[in-house]
Amino acid sequence: MIEISELIKFEKDSSIPLYVQLFERLKELISGGTLVHDVKLPSIRHLSKELGVNRVTVVTAFKELENSGYVYTKPGSGTFVSNSYLVSAKNHHLQNNLVLDEVYTQEYAYLINNGQVSLTESSINFASATPTPDLFPVDDFKVVLNEVLERDKGNAFGYQDSQGYYPIRESICRVLGKAMVTCNPNDIQIISGAQQGIDIISKALLRQGDYIITESPTYAGAIAVFKSRGAQIADIELCEDGMSLNVLEYTIKKYKPRLLYTIPSFQNPTGYSCSNHKREQLLKLADKYDLYIIEDDYVSDLDFQDRKYLPLKSMDKSDRVIFIKSYSKIFMPGLRLGFMIVPTGILGNVIEAKHATDISTSGLIQRAFDLYIRKGFWDKHSQFMYNIYKERYIKTTNALDKHLPSGVIYKKPGGGLNIWLTLPPGFQVNTLVNICASKDIVFAPGKIFYSSNASQKLNSIRLSFASVYVENIDHGIETLCKTIGLMEQKNESYRNLPIL
Repeated sequence: MIEISELIKFEKDSSIPLYVQLFERLKELISGGTLVHDVKLPSIRHLSKELGVNRVTVVTAFKELENSGYVYTKPGSGTFVSNSYLVSAKNHHLQNNLVLDEVYTQEYAYLINNGQVSLTESSINFASATPTPDLFPVDDFKVVLNEVLERDKGNAFGYQDSQGYYPIRESICRVLGKAMVTCNPNDIQIISGAQQGIDIISKALLRQGDYIITESPTYAGAIAVFKSRGAQIADIELCEDGMSLNVLEYTIKKYKPRLLYTIPSFQNPTGYSCSNHKREQLLKLADKYDLYIIEDDYVSDLDFQDRKYLPLKSMDKSDRVIFIKSYSKIFMPGLRLGFMIVPTGILGNVIEAKHATDISTSGLIQRAFDLYIRKGFWDKHSQFMYNIYKERYIKTTNALDKHLPSGVIYKKPGGGLNIWLTLPPGFQVNTLVNICASKDIVFAPGKIFYSSNASQKLNSIRLSFASVYVENIDHGIETLCKTIGLMEQKNESYRNLPIL
């Protein structure tokens, strides 16, 4: 074990917390090459004693290092230096973006930080479901930001109503009208992204041990939220046209859930969509058994084949649907902006939970986005992104039709950002992840979208085309498909590769 305590000096009179000073010093030692890949750091107890600081200080610094990709932890073995910072700063930035994307569970983030799966400038990224920065409407947004600052001055930086800046709620109502969703500004709660919306609803409505029904597989971020609130998840296998209604009703009777979470249009991760008939029945079951439905409107706007799926909220006559929408997949994910339409009966609980979470979403961003909509920039950019994603969707499905080996099944979703591949039974997806990563192809293994090990189907993968440039799609899909084919044939060169 390397003794590093002599290399760390604290500024006792500084206003900077000790854990931050420790984090920064260890970061310098790692990024500067003093502490190299796979070196084991001193134990928390040892470092605490040598440095004369509380153990909590060391624990917190280590956690920050792990979250930033500088170290990784092996349960029962200790904390080790990651190789993330042996690559260029730019590549490290890319790796962090991959970890922060909504796809990844702690398990998969560990593989990335441990260097087993990496993302570089040359990687073809079928893992991320967020747009590439070159698509962000920076110039138009700069226009509205400057205008808001000139118009509102210091008011732009004050706290907003916890429910949100009223004019943006008016603008959102007008945008939703085009999607057949009727609402008024008083129904809308502004949130800092869909993930926060799910968390706020959970905080407002779920108690320890309450059941919630989800599709299986489903959005990994939602699973993490529900578990963090102590909820029990009753998952229902997702069919190509939605959950089985018979199984759903049986599950409702058995567990008496408080909530049902669904992504009815171009679901994440499968891309499947619930039929309009099943949507009607979902609403009837919610009314019959007195439960609320969280409708996560992930990317219903990206309907490339004019399937005309109706939002559950547009069909909701009994005020049972909590409608959540984020702009991260169409706009700029880092702005952390979204909204919920909340049934009147629970709106007070939700506002209280939102206020307890962060008081209010950024006033400057709300005001700027309101002006962005009013000036017509939103309609222009939405159409631009629709065209970009449609081109990438067509290119991806054409490449799959051309290169996919027999025995691999997929359904064209007709929209959205994701395509779900089901590989032959027993296929070693973890090994496929490893091999493809060595060829600069990354994707999301299907197992991370399941709520429990018991429900996992280990032979699926999710491909997203959101972050892949058109000119790279065919090569990426061909490489992936050839690798799958060679593994199926048990090609000798792949037999002895380690399983992650």
